[in-house]
Amino acid sequence: MYKRLRELREDKDFTQSQIAKYLHMSQTGYSKYETGENDIPTRVLIDLAKLYHTSVDYLLELTNDITPY
Repeated sequence: MYKRLRELREDKDFTQSQIAKYLHMSQTGYSKYETGENDIPTRVLIDLAKLYHTSVDYLLELTNDITPY
């Protein structure tokens, strides 16, 4: 899941700082999500799915279909 978050961010040419600002958190805090150091809260998963126009299932690697429901 963590690799997928990084790939989505890089595909959209976002920096960790930009995503952190979108999520109203620090860059360091967001970085820990991408590395798997911290678990990602449900609310953050939902916000990231909306940002990337995908599903939470895709972020969690429960599906390989990037298209949202």
